[in-house]
Amino acid sequence: MKSDIGVLGAGGWGTALALTLEQNGHHVTLWEFDPEAAGRLADVRENIHFLPGIRIPKRIVITHELDRAVRDKAFIVIALPSHVVRSVTEKIRPLVSAGSVLISGSKGIENRTWKRMSEILGEGIQETGRDGIVVLSGPSHAEELARKNPTVVVAASDNEEASGQVQQIFMNPFFRLYTSTDVTGVELGGALKNVIAIAAGIVDGLELGDNLKAALINRGLVEMTRLGSVLGADPLTFAGLSGMGDLIVTCTSRHSRNRYVGEQIGRGKTLKQVLSGMIMVAEGVRTTQSALDLANHHRIEMPITQEVFQVLFDDKDPRQAVTDLMTRDAKPEDWG
Repeated sequence: MKSDIGVLGAGGWGTALALTLEQNGHHVTLWEFDPEAAGRLADVRENIHFLPGIRIPKRIVITHELDRAVRDKAFIVIALPSHVVRSVTEKIRPLVSAGSVLISGSKGIENRTWKRMSEILGEGIQETGRDGIVVLSGPSHAEELARKNPTVVVAASDNEEASGQVQQIFMNPFFRLYTSTDVTGVELGGALKNVIAIAAGIVDGLELGDNLKAALINRGLVEMTRLGSVLGADPLTFAGLSGMGDLIVTCTSRHSRNRYVGEQIGRGKTLKQVLSGMIMVAEGVRTTQSALDLANHHRIEMPITQEVFQVLFDDKDPRQAVTDLMTRDAKPEDWG
């Protein structure tokens, strides 16, 4: 069955998801917040900044009007930077139909409130309720999905019928989805791995080799699991696509924005210098603040996250951060 679907966010990820849904025969409307950018995208039919060389079919409607992208849509995909999800959610509240399923493709933890994206959506759009929200996460760079490279992710929801519907509208020979009921774990995995990816990038920038990077990925997974468990997630979820799967690709891929931020800092740039030269958003920067706040609040040991925070926001020397991690007190390997 073909559906009317709105995709909010015309960055790389939103565009890649829109292309996938259109490929599956659905009627897709892609929303770009900037009117001029929306007009150029509709005319040129190529997302030059994020997905150069990928043609956007004319069957995909491109608009800057939220009403057109949201009203009467069976599914609404949220593919926005995490820090604007709340403001956009407030704007679409009166437009969302009671039966619409919201699909969160945004990865992050809101600063100060420590809310996950599905929690913000649930607060802002009562019409759908918790059962109308599905989280999409996993190892999935837009640059590869848009080129139909085989990609596998997970769709998580409290409502198995809703996650099953999302699985059906997206699945095709190059995009496979599994389902999960652990919304907390899937969402935290997608957010926290970005913090570890910044650390992995720092290792690359300092040219410290594969041994340390592999250990950092593994110990980063420990930190993700510790925090997730305290917040109610199933620890095994972090061994899955949204945990280990996404962690591996974000820490190693040339497409990873968060790894890039860390790499540039490892090479001597400041955070301000790195971000000023980027068009795309590196979600791990903001998430580092929220993750450390949560760790301190729950008295959880997250040394990698703490060092990343100090490098990003306290101007700590990256090499000293690595030394401090390596010279911590000796202890047994512990996942608890």
